[in-house]
Amino acid sequence: MSIATVNSRAIIGVDAPLVTIEVHISNGLPSLSIVGMLETAVKESKDRVRSALLNSQFNFPQQRITINLAPADLPKEGGRFDLPIALGILAASNQLPISALEGKEFIGELGLTGELRSVRGVLPTTLATSVAKRTLVLPIDNANEAVLIDDATSFGAGHLLDVCAHLAGQKQLEMSDTREGPLDIDYPDLEDVRGQAHARRALEIAAAGSHSLLLSGPPGTGKTMLASRLPSILAEMTEQEAVETATVHSISSQGFKVEQWRQRPFRSPHHTASAVAMVGGGSNPRPGEISLAHNGVLFLDELPEFDRKVLEVLREPIESGKITISRAANQSEFPARFQLVAAMNPCPCGYLGETRCHCTEDQVRRYRAKVSGPLMDRIDMLIEVPPVAKSMLRPAENDEKEESSATVRQRVLMARERQMKRANKANNLLENKEIEVYCKLSDSNYQLLEQAISRLGLSARAYHRILKVARTVADLVGSENIETAHLSEAIGYRRLDTRNT
Repeated sequence: MSIATVNSRAIIGVDAPLVTIEVHISNGLPSLSIVGMLETAVKESKDRVRSALLNSQFNFPQQRITINLAPADLPKEGGRFDLPIALGILAASNQLPISALEGKEFIGELGLTGELRSVRGVLPTTLATSVAKRTLVLPIDNANEAVLIDDATSFGAGHLLDVCAHLAGQKQLEMSDTREGPLDIDYPDLEDVRGQAHARRALEIAAAGSHSLLLSGPPGTGKTMLASRLPSILAEMTEQEAVETATVHSISSQGFKVEQWRQRPFRSPHHTASAVAMVGGGSNPRPGEISLAHNGVLFLDELPEFDRKVLEVLREPIESGKITISRAANQSEFPARFQLVAAMNPCPCGYLGETRCHCTEDQVRRYRAKVSGPLMDRIDMLIEVPPVAKSMLRPAENDEKEESSATVRQRVLMARERQMKRANKANNLLENKEIEVYCKLSDSNYQLLEQAISRLGLSARAYHRILKVARTVADLVGSENIETAHLSEAIGYRRLDTRNT
């Protein structure tokens, strides 16, 4: 009777809990059974493992083999457990020294020839292994992803035989240490946007304070163009933000690409997207668009065309910065700290007020009512984007070019630096008590704000959002106090709503 234990990791949300793989070989009729709340792909691993071992010239024990993936109540999915299962069988049958498995964790899918294939969720696995102070052995195709985690020790292998030679001390695997420097990120440049000074100013304020923004205007005024250039003026991602964002993408269906490292996500789901596609879900929950936009921009074009239920699910994550998906078997929490930018037309045809518009008042009202008041209340800035003058469409001379993203970004960075020194967070994330401390107004300005709130029919939430936007406007000019001009500009960004677009 022989038994061996191998460590691996499952993927539950953005977490990678430890899975202990116990392999027991005993006398009896030849059989192989795997237990431990398994998904179909894990159950099928016994066939992949058997073929991989035989084709790698190992002996497959002709005895009763029982494999337990503990804890038993933790869901396991995918082919990531193939490699540790194969190593457990080899160790339990004395073809590998059991002591060589200590202090290590293994993930990887096996081909029938013993080739190691890539798996998803490598970043959270590497991070958890690093915290546990163990060494991770994984497929060579995932090695460049694992090295993104500082202080992690990992080895990439291309074949089961390479792993066994490493464990037996015959030939050491090369340590994964090929992390490259920061890659040049080529965002679309704000210089391409002609005119639209008001919209450009709003975009700069939104970038400086991480504020949400709604752009309303006729088709062809540059709303999508403006939104796509927001990432180019945002501050560079910190190491923690980069790891968080990469981790979410690592567990998604699309996976994580190393060239996306430190790149601000820009997600633009089509208006036919379902609520599950937006927030995430599934029997074993995967992240949705709002989580894939974590630390980046979520752009919703044609906002009223989205299903009402889809838009309403955004209300909670806009406030909390996370989304919790509950299922009967488990509960998963995904980060969702995104910057919302939305665009809409003023009426169904888009040309309200022009002779070619034939929309009735009822049609316009129904169109705007598709976006609920509570959702509009959670958007910091609402602006109108007018048509561009025809003369602005001509090729610009050098002295007529608009400000580039690099120029605007410098002002954004200085404003963000002031916010970090003051509260160590962007203005949009200030809590109510922090607003009272950092967004104080003079008595006359409080009266001005109260009159605006009363006249525009805004809520207490909008009251606080105006204060936070005013604080950002003041930061952009380096003012310690919020002056009347700063407050008036912030109020101006709340004049537009679904009733008077």
